[in-house]
Amino acid sequence: MKTDIITIDNKGNGREAAQAQVAMAAQARGLSEKETLQLTILTEELLGLARSVTGELTASFWIESEAKRFSLHLGTRTQMDARKRYQLLSSATTGRNEAAKGFIGYLRDKLENAILSGDDGICYDSSNRMLDEAPEDNEWDRYERSILRRFADETKIGVKGGLVEIEVVKTFA
Repeated sequence: MKTDIITIDNKGNGREAAQAQVAMAAQARGLSEKETLQLTILTEELLGLARSVTGELTASFWIESEAKRFSLHLGTRTQMDARKRYQLLSSATTGRNEAAKGFIGYLRDKLENAILSGDDGICYDSSNRMLDEAPEDNEWDRYERSILRRFADETKIGVKGGLVEIEVVKTFA
C-alpha cells in the first residue's frame, strides 16, 4: 500500500495531512495504539531531521507499507554544501549515500563530494567520514537522529546534487 504524497513546508502546511496518512496506514495494517504512536514519532522526527539540516523545507512525504513493514519517505531539494551533506549522510544507518549506485553513481558521488569539500574546507575520506573536525554538537539538532536510530530499523539517505531522499524503515512484530 502506498499513501498519498503530501507536500509539507516549514509553515506547518501538510503536517496534519501527513499525520492523517500515518493514522490511516497504521489502521489499515492493524497496528496497536503503541505501534501507531511509534510510527507517528518516527514521522515527526523524520520531518524534524530534514528541517534541522536543510533549513527551509518544502518536501514530499509518503508511506509505503506491506504487512507490518513501513517505509516513511521524504524527498526535498536544498542548496547543498559539504556540512549539510555530512550531517545528512551521518544520519543514515550505514553512513553511505544510497543514491551512489553503480560505477557511474559512485563516480558522480565522489565528484560532488570533491566539489563541495572546497566550499568550506571540510574534506571527507572514501567512507564519507569527515577528516577535519566534526561539527559542534550545538551547531545542529541531533535529537531527531538519536530518535530515528533508536526506534527505526533502518534509515537510508540519498543525496544527488541538491536532491535529498530519506527513507525510514520500521517493521512491527
